[in-house]
Formats: sequence, structure tokens, C-alpha cells
Amino acid sequence: MNFTRYRKDFPILTKAKTGRKPFVYLDSAATSQKPAAVIRAEQDWYEQKNANPHRGTYALADVATGAYERVRTTVAKFIHASSPETIVFTRGTTEGINLVVQAWAKKNLRRGDTVLLTEMEHHANIVPWQLLAQEKGLTLKYWPIDRQGKLALKNFPALLRGVRFLSLVHVSNVLGTINPVEKIVRAAHRRNIPVLIDAAQSVPHLPVNLKAIDPDFFAFSSHKMLGPTGVGVLYIKKGRDLEMTPYQAGGDMIEEVHWTHSTFKPAPWKFEAGTQALAQVAGLGAAIEYLEKIGIKNIRRHEQSLVAHAYRRLSRLPQVRICGPDPRFRSGAISFQVTNMHPHDLATLFDNYGICVRAGHHCAQLLHRKLKLPATTRISVSVYNTKKEIDYFISTLKAILRQWSRPTTSS
Repeated sequence: MNFTRYRKDFPILTKAKTGRKPFVYLDSAATSQKPAAVIRAEQDWYEQKNANPHRGTYALADVATGAYERVRTTVAKFIHASSPETIVFTRGTTEGINLVVQAWAKKNLRRGDTVLLTEMEHHANIVPWQLLAQEKGLTLKYWPIDRQGKLALKNFPALLRGVRFLSLVHVSNVLGTINPVEKIVRAAHRRNIPVLIDAAQSVPHLPVNLKAIDPDFFAFSSHKMLGPTGVGVLYIKKGRDLEMTPYQAGGDMIEEVHWTHSTFKPAPWKFEAGTQALAQVAGLGAAIEYLEKIGIKNIRRHEQSLVAHAYRRLSRLPQVRICGPDPRFRSGAISFQVTNMHPHDLATLFDNYGICVRAGHHCAQLLHRKLKLPATTRISVSVYNTKKEIDYFISTLKAILRQWSRPTTSS
């Protein structure tokens, strides 16, 4: 399948004013670029549908309500959720995790309870738990990774002993590691442990079936899957919503307000206080339609081929250390370190050639401490990237390495 034809759908690839050519964007794990269909969907909302859902009795409000709720159905079908009512719109993965921490964990966990995380978590799935642990006297435990950058699965059921909640990433944003979440969730549920999955790096790249995974909570972001910023999704398994208090309070999530108390709508509206990111929700719906048009399995194969090609070529460079497993066990990202060269310097030099890469700890300082690296350089791909771009990236890296290793002469 020729993915080059999809590049024309992304205006920024020809309109980005970088002052240099070519423009090679290899930072989709941070945020993806947007196809014209998504941009048009946001514009269309403001031009034809802009009213507040669930509130007005006039025709345009009905149009807005229908369009907004149809996206909820689109999301549910895309991830094979049991019903649209399990889908809560948030501002992104970070808010989804914080919602679970504040609305479920704060109510249901007690002093001395243990929350299990992993050593490959993004800060968004560490810091909220740290704050709650400090407030309630919880214990945090970390699931170690092995030398290949995968979760250490040998005797992993022993890790679950005494655990009251498990929160883990589906795909590492640094290592690219794809965690076997179906197996992990089954083991946790046998011990009555609820599971939250951070799916920010998986939903844009892998076929996801929540009926098979069966998580209790599942969070992801629109802006990493070709959609707009400012909107995301939290799936809440039916029944878990009844164990939760409202995360925020305000308009649209209430049934009745009395002088001393209020009653609330059922999920998902119970967790959507105030006016939502309406145009952005419309853009998310358009992004899902775009991904489905290409086919998420086709996207997975395309990205696998790019990552495997980049991995092979990087592996031949003796100055390069690749972090994480081989391409069979990873998604669309590769982080690496170059001997005697700081990633920030490398990223700056790449920018001189029009190549956008990420440098730093990627909001995963604990993982970098485990790797004994202060930072790494990361490339990450999406539907619009090509093998030609990977080859240009590699040839540029070789040129940088030659230049960097060249001895300087003193005057």
C-alpha cells in the first residue's frame, strides 16, 4: 500500500514555514499533524453547528447535540467499547488519568493500599498517583523492566500480591514497547485489581479492542491520533462509574440543584462539567473517520516497516545505542543515544537539515534513570512519513557524526 499519496492531505507538510527544505517531521509521538479533513471539521462546526449541546430547545442546539453525541458513538465503535455511555470526553490523556485518580481512587483506596505502576510510565501516570499517595498514605510500587526494555514478566503475578490498583502504559512513549495488556488485565482481574491503561501511544498506531482487553479505565488523546488538541477520551467500564464521585461540578452534569445538595446525571455526562471542546470533538470524529478510511491495520504495517528500516540502519552505527526492544515488540517510536553527544545538540543539528526530532527525557525521568541516561533522542512516525524520509534522516545522522568527530584545529 502506497502511503505517499496521503501526504497531500496534510497542509503543514507543504506550508510549514521552517525556512529550509525538506521538512521532515519525526515527532508524532509528541503531537501528530492534522489532515485537511480534521481542519475542515472544526471550521464546519463554527460555520454550521455552533451551539451548546444538551441545553437549547431550538433547532441549531438539536443539531449540535446530535453531532456531539455521534462522535461519542464513533469513538466507542473505533475502540470496540461496549456502548457510547462508557465514553467520557476529557482534555486529553493527562486529564483522564487525573479523573480516575480523583473520582475513583481517592474515594475507594485507603491508607496502606498499594498502587502498582511501571518503570516506563509517563509523568502523567506517576505524579497524580504520588500526590494521592502523599495525601492518603498509599504505597507506590514499580513494575521493573528487563534489559530489552520490556516489562519483566517472569513471575509477574507475584508483583500483584497486595496490590489494590494497577495503572500502566499500553505503549511506552520512549521505548516504543508494546505491553501485553490483555494478559496483564486478566491476571489483575483474577485478583480483583482494577486496571487503568494509558493508551496515548497505542490508539493512533494499533488496532484496539476493549472487549478483548477488558480494562476498567482506558485513556487517550486526540492530538496524537491526527485530531485536534484540547480533547481526549476516558473509557469507564460499566459499573465503575457508580463507584465514582464527580471530578468537576458545574453546568450540564447535574439533574437537580437544591440549597444543600445536588443530584447528578449518569455517566458519561456526570463527568463532563461545563461546555466541552465542541469543535475539537468534531475534529476528533473526523480524525477517526480518516484513520478508518486508511485502515488501522494498514497503518500499523506501514509504521512497522518504517521503524524496522530505521532500526536496522541505526543498529549499524557503532556510536548509536538504541533503547528498547527490537521492532517486533515496539510501536512507531525509537529513542537512542549517541556516544559523547548530548541529545539537545543532536536535535539542534538535525533542525539545521529540516528534520524535527525530540530530545530530552520525554516526560519519563524515572525510565531514563533506569537506563542510566540523562536524555535520549527520539524519532516517531505516523501515516505521512516515508522510507525516503527515514533514509534522509540516517544520511543526515551520518553526516553529523562525521562532522562531530572531526578534530578541530587551533589557530
